[in-house]
Amino acid sequence: MEAARYAPSCFNEQPWRYIVAVQGEDDYQKILGVLNETNREWAVNAPVLMIITSHKRFAKNDKENRWHFFDAGTSWGFLSLEAHRRGLHTHAMAGFCVDRAREAFDIGDDTSIIAAVAMGYYGNKDDLSPELQKKEKPGLRKPTKEILFLEE
Repeated sequence: MEAARYAPSCFNEQPWRYIVAVQGEDDYQKILGVLNETNREWAVNAPVLMIITSHKRFAKNDKENRWHFFDAGTSWGFLSLEAHRRGLHTHAMAGFCVDRAREAFDIGDDTSIIAAVAMGYYGNKDDLSPELQKKEKPGLRKPTKEILFLEE
């Protein structure tokens, strides 16, 4: 979490907030409750679950912060890389109900609910349903030349 704190942001606003819950805590069950069924099946084994949120407006002047998503994503990237360096795996999820998360954690409309995250160690693939086992393979990355626009 310290790595997430060090991420840069527009005007050093640091608009992101993390709801962090450890197995056995009430908030952990709340986060599980907002995940879709497929994500809940495997995420229930993660020792830590999180919800990433971000304030939509600047604290200093109450103007719209159109970069808050980018800043929160940068924070998540820092967290993910540091977790990996420490031997942990992080998995961000879009498969959750924003409205249930907003209600469960009393999150106001001034805050975007961006993603759910599971953090821990890889489990045993054989413990997953056959459908999820089929999906459990490394994702392919596009070649660098496909993501760059360079003058030739």
